[in-house]
Amino acid sequence: MKSNHRFFAFAAAVMMLSGISMPVSAEERTFTVGFDAEFPPYGYQDESGEYVGFDLDLAQEVCKRNGWELVKQPIDWDSKDMELSTGAIDCIWNGFTIDGREDAYTWSVPYIDNSQVIVVKEDSGISEALDLAGKTVCVQADSSALAALTGEDATDENKALCASFAELSQVGDYNSAFLNLDTGAVDAVILDYGVANYEVASRSGFIILEEPISSEKYGVGFLKGNTALRDTVQNTLFDMADDGTFGTIAEKWDLSDSVCISQYYRAQSFVDMDTFTVGFDAEFPPYGYQDESGEYVGFDLDLAQEVCKRNGWELVKQPIDWDSKDMELSTGAIDCIWNGFTIDGREDAYTWSVPYIDNSQVIVVKEDSGISEALDLAGKTVCVQADSSALAALTGEDATDENKALCASFAELSQVGDYNSAFLNLDTGAVDAVILDYGVANYEVESRDGFIILEEPISSEKYGVGFLKGNTALRDTVQNTLFDMADDGTFGTIAEKWGLTDSVCIERAAAGTEAAPAPEKSGSKYSLSNLGFIASQLLKGLLASCSIFFLTLVFSLPLGLIIAFGRMSRIRPLRWLIKLYISVVRGTPLMLQLLVVFFGPYYIFGIKTPSSYRFIAVIIGFSLNYAAYFAEIYRAGIQAVSPGQHEAAQILGYTKTQTFFRIIFPQMVKNILPAATNEIITLVKDTSLAFAVSYTEMFNAAKRVAAAQTTIMPLFVAGLFYYIFNALVALVMSRIEKRMNYFK
Repeated sequence: MKSNHRFFAFAAAVMMLSGISMPVSAEERTFTVGFDAEFPPYGYQDESGEYVGFDLDLAQEVCKRNGWELVKQPIDWDSKDMELSTGAIDCIWNGFTIDGREDAYTWSVPYIDNSQVIVVKEDSGISEALDLAGKTVCVQADSSALAALTGEDATDENKALCASFAELSQVGDYNSAFLNLDTGAVDAVILDYGVANYEVASRSGFIILEEPISSEKYGVGFLKGNTALRDTVQNTLFDMADDGTFGTIAEKWDLSDSVCISQYYRAQSFVDMDTFTVGFDAEFPPYGYQDESGEYVGFDLDLAQEVCKRNGWELVKQPIDWDSKDMELSTGAIDCIWNGFTIDGREDAYTWSVPYIDNSQVIVVKEDSGISEALDLAGKTVCVQADSSALAALTGEDATDENKALCASFAELSQVGDYNSAFLNLDTGAVDAVILDYGVANYEVESRDGFIILEEPISSEKYGVGFLKGNTALRDTVQNTLFDMADDGTFGTIAEKWGLTDSVCIERAAAGTEAAPAPEKSGSKYSLSNLGFIASQLLKGLLASCSIFFLTLVFSLPLGLIIAFGRMSRIRPLRWLIKLYISVVRGTPLMLQLLVVFFGPYYIFGIKTPSSYRFIAVIIGFSLNYAAYFAEIYRAGIQAVSPGQHEAAQILGYTKTQTFFRIIFPQMVKNILPAATNEIITLVKDTSLAFAVSYTEMFNAAKRVAAAQTTIMPLFVAGLFYYIFNALVALVMSRIEKRMNYFK
């Protein structure tokens, strides 16, 4: 399909100066697919206004099997990389060519084997590629066809073929390409086979030449490094291929002959990573801590080191603040939390390995304390680590009534940041007891003098390795390695080294699997619609355009007046600042400003911009842009009023505020109406620029309907709507201008 980076390179460069990067989470309740909504049969808008297509059907089935909600997000193709890097979308899934982009994304395995083919009119007399010498040939801009003819990896044969053309024309979408071919503006179109087959079947008078000019493979593109989400989606696709669902969906869209996903690719797929970053509390022996030589060591770190050794990874031991462990994990700063991490009570918060340690919460006191059982803690001060299993066992939602009563009997339940602080408090007498995990308690008691563990535990729990919710691919790789270590005795040897042999509970049988739901039945494919349908679809886009129009006026008109005051202020720094703002706004394209407003928060501040922010970004961008223009119009209107009127008002005793609003403002409004009318009419047409941040307004909707219906009619209807809208605006402004023309 389409090849890489072009139109918004400047915008991307401006916003990427900060160098901030944030990986997309592996799996969430929603799965947002970015796609070009003018690219049938992979993704387009059907007669009912729904986004449909082969890739979207695959994505829907993947979501169904993983319990996700699919979000179909149409995007402007030129800004696909910014959409992905900011987290606005989770992947690009839209007949997306792997070839030539291998290092730009983290890819799924290929699932469609596609070719670039030549489409001509039946009566053109063109029967092979060599007949295109001296002809005008059309391709989509930034496409695989363009790359196959002119790219660095283009074959000498294709370069020679391209050189023989009278002209190689580029258009923005395939619907425009076929309109050019149909009208005779070009002699041939070169494009992806799947799209060509769909277009030829939908239109009359076209044929596909037998000889392709290149072959390519499609995959799902994820943010570079997001192997977790890639593996989850990929494994689901394998399952769909195994049970026949993939083939059924391909047959529905006439792509059966192009399917290439296979067991060969399953065998080649793996968790593709060089480093494995383990997050741990460095004050939690024997699971993870800093020894006397300054090295991070512990039972869990030894397990992780062996897992890395067997998978060819480099272990990165990352000490973390325990309170920020979830942020560390969700931002991708760490790959897992492996540190005597309790599963109980957190079952739904992470994707867990099977339990590998059976642990209990126990009470530690000083030998001479006189405390021999839990009931002796009544009226005492007890210490636990903040956000720990001990705290949860005493005060959490799942705490037993017995433990809640025990906690209520304490004089105080103190919380500290780490267990070393807890034992320092206990040693100095600041607290009477510490409640903590058995493994840690055993290590501490053996390492310190004068402490004992009470015989009666207050709860039992199990430890697991916690991964980001949904990162089943990495979890399975680590878990299977742990099973292998248990089978060959390595796990037991490491447990014995750390005095935890009696606590080991890892069992391969504990790793259950869930059956995949039955596949959804396919619906009917597609049918052409009439003019009434086109109008009904565009009316939805018209409402979006009207919203942009009216909200921009609501915010920009008063903001422009404030800016005009600043522009005329006697405060020199303020005046210079306003002049700079106006200069930047008027000197840069509105499209670029929209991109900065939408993507800027991520690249500058690291704040992810969700899909719901698109409309807000559009309104902010339009309002700031038009406010600058209105400010200059206001300034011209104010300065056009004779200075003598200010003096007359002053003599009559008017205040400055009264002078402005009763005398100057009405005349200013009259003076600026023609210029303001032009600006307002321009705003109607500029609403189409919302496509830059993939917000669907009327013109964007028209392009999508045109692509789906394979007709130019939606564009004519959109033009008619714009004309009517502008005529109404011009009529209203004309009436206002006549009413303000009080000299006649």
